[in-house]
Amino acid sequence: MKILLPVDGSPLSMEAVHHVIRLARDGLRASIVLVNVQEPSSLYEVMVLHDADALQRMAREAGEDLIAPAERLLTEAGIEHDSEVVTGDPAHALIDVAERYQCNAIILGAHGEGESSSALGSVAQSVLRHSPVAVMVVRPVDEEVAAAQEAGNESLDSSTGAGT
Repeated sequence: MKILLPVDGSPLSMEAVHHVIRLARDGLRASIVLVNVQEPSSLYEVMVLHDADALQRMAREAGEDLIAPAERLLTEAGIEHDSEVVTGDPAHALIDVAERYQCNAIILGAHGEGESSSALGSVAQSVLRHSPVAVMVVRPVDEEVAAAQEAGNESLDSSTGAGT
């Protein structure tokens, strides 16, 4: 299985990375395509810099910086992955990359930075509407629920003798 995993530097996109790692630890055999989408240069940036190659290089470097933490986590977990930085409209670019890599699914965070935690972001909504493959949206972890689950796992481990 090949999974597209968008990373935008937000804590929610990193939560999706952690979710994929948990799935792999639970037995999912998959290779991952990490992708970061950079917005196209604005007319102002083009007018000020006058160097399209420099603008592309800056966008690529910014995307690589945002992908780097996810790459480290996947490498440490022993999960095969490719990485790519693309420029364009985020939702359309994600679908294009998923098709190009022949991904079977897309796993993404609920939304990017700055959006309300109560709703899906516009990119996630658009990907859900237009993706030709399955899409899993990873919601933010509720700290109280996570703590309760962890406590439940510890008591289960100690009762079955599977503890440390």
